[in-house]
Amino acid sequence: MFKETSSISSAALAVLIGLSMVQAHADMATLPTGPKVGDQDLSSFYRWTPALPERPGVMLREEPIPPQAEMTSAGTGARVLYTSTDLRWHAGIVPVSGTLYLPKGEPPAGGWPLVAWAHGTLGVSDRCAASWSGHKRRDAVYINRWLENGFAVVATDYQGLGGPGPHPYLIWEAEGRSVLDAVRAALSAHADKLAAKVFITGQSQGSGAALGATRIAPTYASDVPLLATVATGVVSTFPEGPYKAPTRINSPVYVTLATLGGSLPDEAPSADALATDKGKMLLKAAREGCTAEMRALAEREDITAANAFVEPIEARLTPETDMSVTQLPVPVMLGTGLADTTLVPRRQYGAVKALCAGGSDLVWKTFPGATHNGGLNASFPDALAFVRDALAGHKPQSNCADVAEPGEPAPPSPEIPFND
Repeated sequence: MFKETSSISSAALAVLIGLSMVQAHADMATLPTGPKVGDQDLSSFYRWTPALPERPGVMLREEPIPPQAEMTSAGTGARVLYTSTDLRWHAGIVPVSGTLYLPKGEPPAGGWPLVAWAHGTLGVSDRCAASWSGHKRRDAVYINRWLENGFAVVATDYQGLGGPGPHPYLIWEAEGRSVLDAVRAALSAHADKLAAKVFITGQSQGSGAALGATRIAPTYASDVPLLATVATGVVSTFPEGPYKAPTRINSPVYVTLATLGGSLPDEAPSADALATDKGKMLLKAAREGCTAEMRALAEREDITAANAFVEPIEARLTPETDMSVTQLPVPVMLGTGLADTTLVPRRQYGAVKALCAGGSDLVWKTFPGATHNGGLNASFPDALAFVRDALAGHKPQSNCADVAEPGEPAPPSPEIPFND
């Protein structure tokens, strides 16, 4: 799993890694836990009381989970619990939950290729975990389309959603670790059914997780056989990139989730200390519910990003979506709905220009009339073709030289599914 270097023997490296992992495991006390960070008692499956293995990507346990009605092509579905490594709170090895789906029938020779799905914003409380509450209908349809085309799917909940401690919301390297370790756990536990051919796909929050996982894969998980990545509704920002894109999202929901999800520095006042009475209502909804409840409350009580906190809170938040310009190690397809008003097309164009400038093998697809939600399934035919080309060993034809700055979001098309 760990790459040997020329300056230290593999035996010595193993000793050092073992010591560091033992120390990391001993630091679990540094992980904030409890209702203040959204921890809830879901079921005994999510509670891991024995000592944790001292390496990430280990499958701890699985239990059958009925597929959702939209997943007509799932042969088997399982809730999974596996190990990953905490980045934000330096707590070492932590348990993370998710789901794993295999297509119907017998696997082909060599096994099914594996798609790692990274979901968009659901919330930060444990009950928002898709493995517990079910995947959003939009996401379940998307997952099913991979299954019906002969791909297995592993879907992390991300650290802290289902498992102990806070969910590091939008912290792309932390979420990327959850994605990569879900792949490791699935491949090791089902080596007889899965091929050593991995693809990552993510939407919105999950686009940052997908790009983050892709970025850190060579150093964090060089054993993961990653072939290509697809990211839609792109959240990632590149302040050093060649195009200065709009980045502000004036939503009290997203800002509140960020305050609870690790974007407030440790030395900053707590989210509660910074919240107004209206903001405290929204914090309570975030700790106990999910985004639907938060949005309904914000609308009902006229809660805004400006009146939820006693000061301009975004000035205190770490810009967790920011990345530096770099070359990604595998081909990447980015997809943007041109009617997206959540993460506007010009913001996503900024990510395209930055990744192109870094030398990435990148294809940008745009979808007229598709909103933030509708863009996910609208992108699927292109994503499938992109992934199949990678499976066949074909390098994609980058369109970096041809991309053009988009305009303001266009009106949504009523014909596109989930296009709210």
